[in-house]
Amino acid sequence: MSHAPRTVAVGGDCPYLIHIGPGLLGVGDLLAGAIRGRHVLLVSDDTVAPLYLARVRAALLQARPDLAIGQYLIPAGEASKTLHHFGGAIDALATLGATRDACVLALGGGVVGDLAGFAAACWMRGVDCVQLPTTLLSMVDSSVGGKTAVDIAQGKNLVGAFHPPRAVIADTAALRTLPARELRAGLAEVIKYGCIRDPLFFQWLQAERDALLAGDDAALAQAIARSCEHKAEIVARDPLEKGERALLNLGHTFGHAIETAQGYGAPGNDNLNHGEAVAVGMVLAARLSAALGMAGADAADGLRDLLRAYGLPVAIPAGLDPGALLAHMRLDKKNIAGRLRLVLWRGIGRAEVVPDVDEAAVLAVLRAG
Repeated sequence: MSHAPRTVAVGGDCPYLIHIGPGLLGVGDLLAGAIRGRHVLLVSDDTVAPLYLARVRAALLQARPDLAIGQYLIPAGEASKTLHHFGGAIDALATLGATRDACVLALGGGVVGDLAGFAAACWMRGVDCVQLPTTLLSMVDSSVGGKTAVDIAQGKNLVGAFHPPRAVIADTAALRTLPARELRAGLAEVIKYGCIRDPLFFQWLQAERDALLAGDDAALAQAIARSCEHKAEIVARDPLEKGERALLNLGHTFGHAIETAQGYGAPGNDNLNHGEAVAVGMVLAARLSAALGMAGADAADGLRDLLRAYGLPVAIPAGLDPGALLAHMRLDKKNIAGRLRLVLWRGIGRAEVVPDVDEAAVLAVLRAG
């Protein structure tokens, strides 16, 4: 059974379309339609490239035989989201002779999307970028909204730029090759949208758990479209994260602290990936909200139970020091004048940004795990 592609429009000063559907990575007219010049740099990683890069290249050349297409591949994983690999992408653009109407195609998950987008933002002070997300996490979160960055030892995403894509093309068929763990990690970000502003979506996610975990095309397309609609509405109103957009970071300040403390999931270890860390972070934010009297503990329990039902972790991994986690949280970009500023909630669907959160309360929640 095939499903017609869906389209979600992102408004604001730099409007663009998100295309969602199976098989889109092979639709040359759609891919080439977003490319203005003749220089294209395909950025991908060594897991995704063998699966899809040749198909994308062939589709592009069929639609635009005049294109000069270069490629830059990085090792898969968060550990590659570095200034070193950013420099490699810039070198690849220089080798290609990329002009100001060039386009960077980001083919992969959030790491590739963030790195490629940042390179596009910086080459000649900004060239086009088209996001081709291949993971659920990147389809519903990182590919939409134009936040690009790399990590440094002191924290995630501390070096970056706002650079909206020219288009997002999400091929849901790519999710069929996604490991189950990565699918679950993406579903953590989907659940986040229910938590911050859509209780009915939260209920739908409770009801559709089996279909989503089984990779059902229709259920996944619905989840992706609904998540993108929420993000598109918020991003259009607050493109540079001056206010409301920070709500999209529910659980992320805690989650990023866990990722930083673990060293960004170096290959071969049991560190949490981004979606898993966000799942734990959302539970911690909900618990902190209860401790501060903003919401009942039952809401936190409901979130914990749903995340558990999706096979996601809900507690801080053993061996991480609460004080060190708090120190990492102090570096979060939402903070103002050295005071913790966190996204908390008043129950499912009612998130808000809370300035000047008491560090002692945060530390107590971190110690409780």
